[in-house]
Amino acid sequence: MPLVTIDNACLAFGHVDLLASASFQLDSGERVALIGRNGSGKSSLLRILAGQAVLDDGSVWRSPGIGVAYVPQETDFPLDCGVFAAVADGLGDAARLLVEWHGAMHDVAESASAESMDRLEAAQHAVEAAGAWRLTQRVEEVLLRLGLTGDAQVASLSGGGIKRVALARALVAEPDLLLLDEPTNHLDLDGIIWLENLIRDFRGAVIVITHDRVFMDNVATRVVELDRGRLTSYPGRYEEYLQRKQDELEAEAKENARFDKVLAQEEVWIRKGVEARRTRNEGRVRRLEALRRERAARRDRTGSVRLAVDKGEQSGQMVAELTQLSKCFGNNAVVRDFSTRIMRGDRIGFIGPNGSGKTTLLKLILGEIEPDSGTVRRGTRQAVAYFDQMRAQLDPELPLTEVISPGSDFIEIGGERKHVIGYLGDFLFAPQRARSPVKSLSGGERNRLLLARLFARPANVMVLDEPTNDLDVETLDLLEDLLSAYDGTLFLVSHDRAFLDNVVTQVIAADGDGFWGEYVGGYADWMRLKEAQRERAREERPATVTRAAPAVKAAPKSAGLSFKEKRELEGLPDRIGALEAEQARLQLRLADPALYQSATDEIGSVRARLTEVESEMDEAMVRWELLETKAAGG
Repeated sequence: MPLVTIDNACLAFGHVDLLASASFQLDSGERVALIGRNGSGKSSLLRILAGQAVLDDGSVWRSPGIGVAYVPQETDFPLDCGVFAAVADGLGDAARLLVEWHGAMHDVAESASAESMDRLEAAQHAVEAAGAWRLTQRVEEVLLRLGLTGDAQVASLSGGGIKRVALARALVAEPDLLLLDEPTNHLDLDGIIWLENLIRDFRGAVIVITHDRVFMDNVATRVVELDRGRLTSYPGRYEEYLQRKQDELEAEAKENARFDKVLAQEEVWIRKGVEARRTRNEGRVRRLEALRRERAARRDRTGSVRLAVDKGEQSGQMVAELTQLSKCFGNNAVVRDFSTRIMRGDRIGFIGPNGSGKTTLLKLILGEIEPDSGTVRRGTRQAVAYFDQMRAQLDPELPLTEVISPGSDFIEIGGERKHVIGYLGDFLFAPQRARSPVKSLSGGERNRLLLARLFARPANVMVLDEPTNDLDVETLDLLEDLLSAYDGTLFLVSHDRAFLDNVVTQVIAADGDGFWGEYVGGYADWMRLKEAQRERAREERPATVTRAAPAVKAAPKSAGLSFKEKRELEGLPDRIGALEAEQARLQLRLADPALYQSATDEIGSVRARLTEVESEMDEAMVRWELLETKAAGG
């Protein structure tokens, strides 16, 4: 049954048609990945489906009573409030009562004064009168499910934490349709995997704008592309979309070539003039006029980004050598006793949760900060180019030309002199936009501009900090090809698993508590190695309580056990079960990216307790085996 349909939709931005008589249908339970080039109109389409924008022409139909929740790219709610209030606000009118009750509860917890008790009593009566207790429970359930603390301030959270709050605001209303615009931005790898599970478990329909190819394959049941105003559906996985799209583009190119040949022949005929008038072939003249109108209306596919990088002078053979490097911020050890040697041509990916210290380790390697202990020896003749994920290098008031080539109309790349407007054209910036200010660009366009600035300067060491955010899939593919062929040294921080696999040859990954490990290959190779390590650890552990439980439950009858030992043996399964449950909670806490951003003082104590629990489990298992053997008379 359809939830939403769009018929003959038209939408224009300036002289560009974002939707040109487009049609679309979404059925219950579908999970659709909406893709397309930057600026093609994907976000505009999502706002239309959410009811926050309207079409110029055409119609949008929504199933009666459908609940729609929309999570835009950038935060659209105040950050100067508590997490509970921000999430409860997703419930609409009932939110005020819930926020007042939660605030009163917080006041009583801090100071059980008569005034705070009166406030709590009044808030409880108001919630009861409105029948909002069920909604309170719903907010608490969503907070628990998304690993959020209601008393925390939104502004104190990391980018990934704020993204979780935005998702919680959407989910608390229990929508039938969830609209997500680039939801993986600001999430680390653990957060992205968590989001994949959340979307797969969501019972409604989902439309997600994403350029993360692994994420797309893991959550979507079909791909819908917005290309030159048209919406085209491709059932199946992303790889299947790529093949069908390539076939379509080849067929389109052949058809356009045939059309242009016919048009050229007709133009030659009409220029003869005398013959056209003598034969009075008015039908042929009308046909030529129709061909001209059709050619004028045809929207050719915009050319691809042309990427090239000038490596300049070759760096020394050794780029950096780190020996027993350590760096702390307060009591938080970000890098602990790390040693490595980086050679010219290495392509290294950095993997770890947000706040684990990836950027700090990079700065130590590059010499931007000094270690607390250990030594760093750096190589010679290094020309470093740095891509900043926060785009801090872009002055929003500067025109694009000044960003690329300050004070000059020309740049020199690989010994070739090129006009700056032509160079911007290689990155799909039209000449009429070359003098526009940076602030007029979308997120994806700003990333393209930063890449253009990066590649405009010779560099034999390239540092890319989250370069894939907001870039369309086609540009990502081209960037991968360029970096794979780059023979300088590359440092890459990215949460795009496919990008890491296709570009890097080794990874440096956070192993926790400031320790870092080096692994050959990309993300998938690292994951396989970590899984193999976990499997070996499971095999090395003693037999589990689950397998032994039946023997334990049978009351031991051997006279070899004292009364106290019998009681101890009977209680061991429950004790081991409680320890395993605590172990699972601690591991879940350590896997939460928010711990490394907003509660760094807890990291040491959580890890220490986990170590204690695992030690107690081992001791309990050994004791259980000993007592069971004694009870059996062995």
